[in-house]
Amino acid sequence: MLDLFGKKYGGRGMGKGLSRRDILRIGSIGAGGLALPDLLRAENSSAIGSSAKSVIMVYMAGAPPHQDLIDPKPDAPKEVRSVFGPIRTKVTGIHVNDSLPMMAKVMDKWTGIRTMVGAPSGSHDSFMCYTGRPGSSFFNRPYPKPPGNWPSMGSCLSKLMGSRVKGLPAFVGLAPKAGHPPYGSPGESGFLGVSHSSFRPSGPSSSDMKPVCDAVRMDRRQSLLTGFDSFRRFLSAGNDLEQMDTFTKEAFGVLTSSRLAEALDLEKENPRVRERYGKGDSKNVGDGAPRNNEHFLLARRLVEAGVRMVTLNFGRWDFHSNNTAGVKGHAPIFDRGLSALIEDLHERGMSDDVAVVAWGEFGRTPVVNRNGGRDHWPQVGCAFVSGGRMNHGQMIGKTDSKVAEPVDRPVHFGEIHATLYHHLGIDPNTVTLSDLSGRPHYLVDGWKALPELVG
Repeated sequence: MLDLFGKKYGGRGMGKGLSRRDILRIGSIGAGGLALPDLLRAENSSAIGSSAKSVIMVYMAGAPPHQDLIDPKPDAPKEVRSVFGPIRTKVTGIHVNDSLPMMAKVMDKWTGIRTMVGAPSGSHDSFMCYTGRPGSSFFNRPYPKPPGNWPSMGSCLSKLMGSRVKGLPAFVGLAPKAGHPPYGSPGESGFLGVSHSSFRPSGPSSSDMKPVCDAVRMDRRQSLLTGFDSFRRFLSAGNDLEQMDTFTKEAFGVLTSSRLAEALDLEKENPRVRERYGKGDSKNVGDGAPRNNEHFLLARRLVEAGVRMVTLNFGRWDFHSNNTAGVKGHAPIFDRGLSALIEDLHERGMSDDVAVVAWGEFGRTPVVNRNGGRDHWPQVGCAFVSGGRMNHGQMIGKTDSKVAEPVDRPVHFGEIHATLYHHLGIDPNTVTLSDLSGRPHYLVDGWKALPELVG
């Protein structure tokens, strides 16, 4: 007989009496700590777990218009030309659009990629950003997926490297839920399972991160974890879950430790730094993500505390009508948040250890439509890369006169992932992870790190 939340469950009707609230409460531990014992075991057995490197990935939900951000073409035809003209940057000879004046001032600290390719179609999905893989098809050819589907980079790092610091998860996703689920995805765990999912502070586990609580609540947390451990043993009689081991105790430590709560507490941040990032807007944009600049700051605080990977989702860049207004509503907030993050990491001496990438799923049509918008354009898009002791102060790739196709150095999502793994000290073409059938898979599909960045 199982006692969970002071209720008895067992026998043939074990599920009888479990209310929806009970199930959600059990699930809340799963979202934030249920499988942490497995994660901690991975760290204990991993030879690469001692690395201090980390990654921040910004998903620009809905696909940003590349021609209005970093690829100005002032001589393009009127129906193509961006209203956001070119401005000089800190690096002589490099221009970006005047929608990003703050990024222009720190051009020496980041790299723009004007020729991102690899989106399989014009459908909105964060999948290729988080996994580096094209999805179900690529160049009109079927692209197979393994049982359980491909895991995101954050989940791969959780599996391979584990937590850097006791009391912190390896992978944190700051995205709140969105009307269009991929816009609110932090990156899925795929065939690696829930034990390597992201910890989501906006999810049901948020109340368990409060560092100060009364004795009754603390006892309740401990009894809940103990009860759930018994529940797992009840379902797995005869295996290694017979006793609560040190890893389970460490999992409880994540739920009760103040480390995570302190990292997420912006009241502990210098007011001047908070002002530098700005607040943006914490409300979701339609069915997309928020334009929340505090997430950029939280990401810095989390990697500084010891989190391996942080993902955050920004805005809804799907401007099928009135593209100009859309860019004006998004770019200034994004410009401030990303430039502040880049400068902050440099000033704190963290830029060598933290790699940052910001991108969307594809680009936008060269020709502005009759509603003044730009539609889906998987042929080419853009990306921003910073940190990681890489070669910055450059633009990689060149598009044609209409910003429609790469004419020099197309860059695939997989190449960026290979570059990030290289930064982390992992060779993605030798390290493998096994899917649910036991078949091993490399971390990327044969792509190499960009020599322009790491050479």
